[in-house]
Amino acid sequence: MALAHAIMTALIEDDLSGYELSRDFTTSLGFFWNASHQQIYQELRKLSEKGWLNKREVSQSGKPNKIVYGLTAAGRDALSEWVFGTTRTQAAKDELLVKLYNLDVSNVAHITAEISERREGMMQLLYLYETIRRRHYAEPASLPARRKGVYLALAFGINQGEHFLSWCDQALELLSGMESVEK
Repeated sequence: MALAHAIMTALIEDDLSGYELSRDFTTSLGFFWNASHQQIYQELRKLSEKGWLNKREVSQSGKPNKIVYGLTAAGRDALSEWVFGTTRTQAAKDELLVKLYNLDVSNVAHITAEISERREGMMQLLYLYETIRRRHYAEPASLPARRKGVYLALAFGINQGEHFLSWCDQALELLSGMESVEK
């Protein structure tokens, strides 16, 4: 998936400024597709040049004017064409998994600490996901179609996070045994 599709998806329901897109990205699509502010602004320019987004200037009191972007009919068509296309998966790139190939007695404490930190980070993310789920998706069967899709993406993130926690627990248990045997 290109960043373009993630941005157009974020603009399906509302016209947003680049700042609003960046902010919303970190609390929604950003859970599953990462992009920097700079990447988002570059992509907005490209999408506008293609005619897939329109942009308009909005006056603000006491602040500089902002540029707001919205999907054009051509943008909706391009997004629809993408949705009906074949979905590609991308291979994961995770340095921690490569580090595990280098595990030995000299670095087991460090790698154990990294796994513990990653576990803690996932706990925090799962707490956020669960808060969102309870607040906005308590009754998934009654949601409109698009919101059901968002719920399913969130449920995937929750399931993936829980699986990762289970792996962390398994790894930490195995490595703690290694530390006590090899000391």
